[in-house]
Amino acid sequence: MLVFAGSVALAVLSVFLLLGLAYLLRTLDPFQHVLAVLRGTVGEVPTMVLTGLGLFVVYFFVLTAPTIRYIETLNRAVDAIAEGEFDTHIPEGSADELGSLGRNLARMASQLRQSLEQERQAERTKHELITSVSHDLRTPLTSVLGYLELVDSDRYGNELEMRHYVGLAYEKGKQLKRLVDQLFEYTRTSHGSIRLKSATINLGELLEQLVEEFVPALQEAGMEYQLQLPATRVMATVDPDLLVRVLENLVSNAIRYGREGRIIVLELLETASEKVIRVANLGSPIPEHDLPYLFDRFYRVEQSRSGKTGGAGLGLAIARNIVNLHGGRILAYNEASRTVFEIRLPA
Repeated sequence: MLVFAGSVALAVLSVFLLLGLAYLLRTLDPFQHVLAVLRGTVGEVPTMVLTGLGLFVVYFFVLTAPTIRYIETLNRAVDAIAEGEFDTHIPEGSADELGSLGRNLARMASQLRQSLEQERQAERTKHELITSVSHDLRTPLTSVLGYLELVDSDRYGNELEMRHYVGLAYEKGKQLKRLVDQLFEYTRTSHGSIRLKSATINLGELLEQLVEEFVPALQEAGMEYQLQLPATRVMATVDPDLLVRVLENLVSNAIRYGREGRIIVLELLETASEKVIRVANLGSPIPEHDLPYLFDRFYRVEQSRSGKTGGAGLGLAIARNIVNLHGGRILAYNEASRTVFEIRLPA
């Protein structure tokens, strides 16, 4: 619309300028002859109208040429995007509606590119998940089938040996169940299919009850605990069962991997914006290059160590998902003489 109005204005202005020029040159013989011919054939008014229309057409095409080129550029970009070339560059347009269309088209292409990458990442994740699950389930399942085959084919010396094989198969079966349960729990916490059953609780009391349940395991490992609580009560609105699930995982890991340190430290503190729970052990520190990946599913710091304990590499991933469901965050780091797992919950 602006181009049309500008073309009309320029055409009218040009006609008046030409009229002025004709008035100034009217005394010249060649020009008088041209004016006489136009006056006698076309007429003064039609000449002015035709001149104005001609100038309007010229101005209109001159002014719309950049717009037409930009439309052609957008058309080529749309064709490229339709062919799946989402990295197509769309130049910045003017501030009018056409420029807005170009910017929206560029944003659409960017979103399509991101969606495609997310889809590819999800596909890779699915294949990795299937591969990891198959690997972790195959080992205990193979053992169960092997021991049961020995019993089924009567390849044992006496009843005592048979019971030994059955016992081994039973233990491997329990390990298999733990793996399946962990996988199910990871899936539930990852895809939002679990709802928090929140309640306001005293975090100090929760830690006291939790650590007492681990006293037998601590004694068996030759370890002891230190519980450091603030003088005032620290209240938080959380899902107690899920939070206990996280803490049980952290304490179990501290016992399993921090035996040489002999001590587990549980700390609770409160800031203006967060409630902080720390579970620390004095055992060997986790290598720094492993720390960023501890909460990734199926990640193991030591393959051999995880194999001995029957871990699937899902415990910390589940812990992170649960803490995320609470709007908090969980992290791990090494201090001078200890390894710390820290839960930060919003106040």
